Formats: sequence, structure tokens, C-alpha cells
Amino acid sequence: MSNPIYSRRAFTLGALAAGGALAACGNGVGGYGSQTIDARVSATLNEMYRSYPNTVQLAQKSNGMLVMPLVTEAGLGLGGAYGRGALLINDTTVDYYSVAKASGGLQIGAQQYAHVLFFMTEDALLGFRRSPGWAAGADLEYVISDRGDSVEAATTTALAPVLAAVFGRAGLRVGATLEGTKYTRIIP
Repeated sequence: MSNPIYSRRAFTLGALAAGGALAACGNGVGGYGSQTIDARVSATLNEMYRSYPNTVQLAQKSNGMLVMPLVTEAGLGLGGAYGRGALLINDTTVDYYSVAKASGGLQIGAQQYAHVLFFMTEDALLGFRRSPGWAAGADLEYVISDRGDSVEAATTTALAPVLAAVFGRAGLRVGATLEGTKYTRIIP
């Protein structure tokens, strides 16, 4: 006990270093996050195909689909949204993604919804996969309207490289748009 300050300082520094090292281990590898996402993606696709039969044709024509089974969006002046999903190519999961969105302005409420992005060209799919964070823009074509009608695949596939289906809405917030939404690859 000749130098109690040194031992407390050493203990504190050791605890901080160990805490930092253990925090780096929590990357999700080997967890059940991917299985949960895959189950939700499968259920979402089944619901979409059942409710909007024309999307089956879109899925067959697409080069890949990004399925976000549950996106939660809330706002009170400032707002945001978050969800997780999977990128499917030939009905096989190849990557997992998160979606995030921030907004400001006159808004109040919360809602949850699912959405699927159909990549109709190989260039659109490659551009999405190669980007460190892909943002959906105003040029996105919607194939399911607010009334729930679905659009024939033949009318839209020649016009837009990326098509979006937003469905399964629940909540009290006006509108669900994907403009300004950012998608980032994750390890669940």
C-alpha cells in the first residue's frame, strides 16, 4: 500500500482498456440476427405476392430485390426512420442492409411499413452493391400507390432502373416516401 493512487489508476486504465476490447467483439457474427431477418423477409415477400399479384412478375424480371420487412418511422418536428433487411439475387440472400432516414419540418406521428426495391437492370444492382451508402432519390418509381393499386410490370420496367413497392402501412403519420433514405450494408 505504498502507492494506492498508482494501483487505482492502473485498475481504472485496465478496466477501460478491457471494456473497449470487449465492445469491439460485439459485431454480431455468429448471432441469430441474420436468421431473424431472413424469416421476416420471407414473410414479407409472401404477403406482398398475395396482396399484390403483379409484383410476382416484377420479381421474376428483376436482377435483385432489396426487402425491408419492417421500417419504423417517427417524427415530432424532427423525424427519423430505421429498419433492417436483405438483398436477394435469384431468391438467395447475398447481403444484409440497414435503412436510415432523417427528416425535419412540420410533422407528427409514427408509422411502420415494409418496402421492396426491385433492381431492374444489372447496372442499377451493381451501383447499389458497390456504393458505401446508397441513397434513394426522387427518380424512384413506385409500383404500389397509396391506394394499394399495383402497376403492371410492363409499363414501368422500361422507364426506371429501380422500382419501389411500399406496403403494409400501420400508424398515424402522413405519407411514406423513400426519397432521402440511405441504405448501408451491415453484419447482423
